[in-house]
Amino acid sequence: MIWLWRDTEDTARMADHAFATFWFVLPSLPMFLVIPLLLGRGMAFWPTLVIGCALTVVLYLAMVWTLARFGVQL
Repeated sequence: MIWLWRDTEDTARMADHAFATFWFVLPSLPMFLVIPLLLGRGMAFWPTLVIGCALTVVLYLAMVWTLARFGVQL
């Protein structure tokens, strides 16, 4: 955020960035629960990482689709 502000000093752009960052962090959080769960159950690292990343992509797409239905554009 500091770099964006330093480069642009654009309050609207900064607000848009903070708003989008909030929404894009949410669908990534479950990955941080799934990966340790799968590793703890003995699954190998690479398949676990792929599953965690795939889950995040699916949740990102679902979030963007859902928010668009409510008029929120990211």
